[in-house]
This record gives sequence, structure tokens and C-alpha cells, in this order.
Amino acid sequence: MNTNRILQVQNITKIYGKGVNQTTALSGISFDVLEVEFLGIMCGSGSGKTTLLNCISTMLKPTTGKILLNGDDISSFKGKSLANYRGNKIGYLYQSFELLDNLTARENIILPLSLHGVSNQNAEKALSSLAMHLDITDVLDKFPSQMSGGQKQRTAAARAFISDPDIVLADEPTGALDSKNAWVLLDKLSTLNREENKTIVMVTHDANAASYCSRILFIQDGTIFHELRKNTKNETPAMFYERIMTVIAQLGGGSANVL
Repeated sequence: MNTNRILQVQNITKIYGKGVNQTTALSGISFDVLEVEFLGIMCGSGSGKTTLLNCISTMLKPTTGKILLNGDDISSFKGKSLANYRGNKIGYLYQSFELLDNLTARENIILPLSLHGVSNQNAEKALSSLAMHLDITDVLDKFPSQMSGGQKQRTAAARAFISDPDIVLADEPTGALDSKNAWVLLDKLSTLNREENKTIVMVTHDANAASYCSRILFIQDGTIFHELRKNTKNETPAMFYERIMTVIAQLGGGSANVL
């Protein structure tokens, strides 16, 4: 397994408000994301996952701690370096697609490249490969209103990957999909991870979605309390799913073991 650390989250805390109105969203979270890893983060509502993703994407600044991308402290990024981080170093896949209704799928996908001055020729080359992997070649000239939910999310996934970011953050990407389209999306993401060496961090509360990951961190009350690693050589998603469900059933125990 590749042990190169792309992302290092070091003792992150995030506190909102002051005095009696103070709320702690993150309580000293630390973990690494390895190159070409498909990392899942499982948590319930209000457990700090949105705050964590917003800190990694620099939309929020942690109260304490550091987040390093390839050894660089992202809190030090300003101006062009910050724009480059947000536009090229990370990709973001939203639950609600966040496609622009007045643009075709093709235009939505290559928009990040257009904003950063990438030529149409290079943009189309990158688009062609992703469209084939995500099975959306037949909707590239359609508008979002003409696409199914699954097609919209796979279009959004292509947009997240189009700039070849170091890491893609997926926030409940199957939350707005039916089970069939969710399976198709997860299969495509897994293929991109394995065959195209894409690094993905996916937040989900769905054990079926998490079973496609290679490692899972469980967050409760702003802290990591459990971790699971898949045996990638001989453990199927169905087998991994059973272990995930075992952990979920034991959430009240607060174990910090690696199973």
C-alpha cells in the first residue's frame, strides 16, 4: 500500500461562539490521507463532518491545529496560492450536485479549467477520459433539467476530478440518489480510485456507500473513536459492509480500536 501522505489533519479543533453559547464542533481530530486512498468518514448529523470538510477546503479556519497538503500548511495560503489550492489541488463533490442550470454538462464540467486559463484542447482531452469513465458521454450537450439525478451527480463528479486535483472531497454524494444510481456512482468512483489513481475522501452516513472505501474513520461528538480497514485483496464490499454494521451497532462503546 502507498504510504505517501497527501493530507495531514493535525489536532484540529473548531469552536463556535463564546461563553455559555460556545459549541465545540471538532475536538482535536488527527488523521492522514494517503496517496491513492479511498477514505470514508462516517458520522451522524451534527457530528462535525461539514465543519471538517469546510476546514480542509479552507472555507473555515480551525480554532487550533493544522492541515497540511503535501507538507504545506494550507492556513498559510493567500492570494494566488489559495486560489490554486481551491481550484486545482482539491475537488469537491456535493450532495446536491450544484450544477449551473444555464450550462450544458460539458460546460459545467470544464468551467473550473476555463476559470484557470486551460486551453479548450486540453480541457476537451481531460473531459473525454472522464466522461467515458463516468458513463456520461451521451449527456454532455444536455442541460441539468434534461438529465436524471444519477447523470447529474456523475457530471458533478467529472467536474470535481477535471482539474486532476490531489484529493477530492465528496460530501454525502449518494444522499440525493436512489439505490441504483447510488450504486453506479460508487462503482465509478471506485474505478477512478483504482484505475486512475485518484485520492478520494468521502463523508457518508450510509454503510452501503462506505463499503466501497478502503478505510473508514468513524466520528462521534467531534472526535475519531473508531477505524476500519478493508482487506483489499480478499474482502468484498458486502463483507466489509457487515463489519461496518457491527461497528455501527456498537457506537455507544466509544472504542478506538482498528479492526
